[in-house]
Amino acid sequence: MTIMMDRRLLLQTGLFGLGALATPAGARLIAARGFTHQVASGEPSANSVLLWTRYVSEGEPALRAEVAEDAEFGRIVGRGETPARNAHDFTAKVTVDGLAPNRWYFYRFVAPDGTASPIGRTRTLPEGPTGRFTLGVFSCSNFRFGHFNAYAHAAARSDIDLMIHTGDYFYEYEMGRYPSEEQALAGRDLMPSYETLALADYWLRYATYRADPDLAALHRNFPMIARWDDHEITNDPWVGGAENHQPDEGDWEVRKRAALQAYRDWMPVSDAPWDSYQIGDLATIILPETRITARSQQLDYAAAVGDGGGMAGNLAAFRDGPWSDEARTIMGAEQEAWVARQMAESTASGTRWQVLAQQVVMGRTHFPLPLAEEIANSENELVRQRARLFAAATRAGLPLNLDAWDGYPAARARLFRAAQEADANLLVLTGDTHNSWAYDLQQDGAAVGVEFAGQSVTSPGFDGLLPQIPPDALAQAMVAASPDMRWADTSQRGYLTVTLTPEAATGEWLFMDTIRARSTEIAGRHSMRAAHGARMLDA
Repeated sequence: MTIMMDRRLLLQTGLFGLGALATPAGARLIAARGFTHQVASGEPSANSVLLWTRYVSEGEPALRAEVAEDAEFGRIVGRGETPARNAHDFTAKVTVDGLAPNRWYFYRFVAPDGTASPIGRTRTLPEGPTGRFTLGVFSCSNFRFGHFNAYAHAAARSDIDLMIHTGDYFYEYEMGRYPSEEQALAGRDLMPSYETLALADYWLRYATYRADPDLAALHRNFPMIARWDDHEITNDPWVGGAENHQPDEGDWEVRKRAALQAYRDWMPVSDAPWDSYQIGDLATIILPETRITARSQQLDYAAAVGDGGGMAGNLAAFRDGPWSDEARTIMGAEQEAWVARQMAESTASGTRWQVLAQQVVMGRTHFPLPLAEEIANSENELVRQRARLFAAATRAGLPLNLDAWDGYPAARARLFRAAQEADANLLVLTGDTHNSWAYDLQQDGAAVGVEFAGQSVTSPGFDGLLPQIPPDALAQAMVAASPDMRWADTSQRGYLTVTLTPEAATGEWLFMDTIRARSTEIAGRHSMRAAHGARMLDA
């Protein structure tokens, strides 16, 4: 019997995890029976929606899903049935169709003994002429860094139509690593306490996150479309491995399959590797996968520089060789062709906006040379070495982050050419970096589209990496150094909303006043707008 099977048996008996998290709340979470984790919905279309819940019991009882026009369920308009799947951590998912377009509905699950789940609210997508649609965009929610106040604020709103999570919905690390125990917020402990490796580990980590009341409220009140980034699997993966997967942690393919199964078990998502969603005649939301399907391994500046030769010469050879390699890909040929078709079909149908909701920053981002030279005077030798490397990369015309689209310039150029050939009004939505950015996307001097990159829910940004530099000064320097960047905020947590109309796309970044205490106060906002057809942000 493998270790994973041992954990599974313990999970079914309600004992697993009590040693990993010896708290009353943890014990209640593990030992719970019946409906344990509220409800969620996703994968909406004009006539259907996917519903999710979790129901722990013996066997695999059939749950009845009900969709109604009213919260009292006096006018039930849709039904479905699905088992609480033992082999999928007692989760249940069912798609209910036959619904009317552009409508809000209430839903619940009912067990064989008559007990009912909490009531959720969801909606279908519009069909035909659509004048306005608003998205809430989230990423990078590290449980131990702070409270999920961004989720709480958005969950209470009535002016958002659909939530998008672009990834890092959870983090795989053990307790004490990112954040350290000194950085962690007291009382926000994890199950399991060690790094997630096996299927049961990933299940338990989702169980911890999904028990958070603010995340539960967001899922209960709105449909969500979502795609994993890296930490739902492990840090910086690619098709053949990951930075945070070591030989003594088992087979990479086994871990990857476990992580993806757990994601699909616990999230209100389909099993499709990528998909698109039609918002009437207003927008096509294209949701690709940029991490593990076909991504080439990330490049590394330290390896490029090596131990011999001059740094400048080595980086120039790296820039003209591996970095520019046409064969390097972030999505793979099959998915690149699919995204190109989606954009072309969307514009051919008369849809106003082509929205690419994806994981890693697309706009060109460079580290400011004056800051690199300033940090190079640090008393810390490691900091000095990294600063010298970043300064040399900037001088060579190379970007800051090789894990983003900046590390795959040929693949980005292919995507931009496809957008131009489709005559797309491209709007890119991004997470991953923990910071707020806005970009004008360009190809050979021509405007291609705009990018709104959202800040994290809790994970720290540049303010944690460079605390000696005032945030405003850092943001201004980043904008000045980066060819496409129009605006930045590197120090505040929160979320992004995007309001689409036939005439414009408007992004609003909302900044929470704190994550160290529960609060829904907004400390500030910033808005940027792109007119339809301009393919660049307003001046």
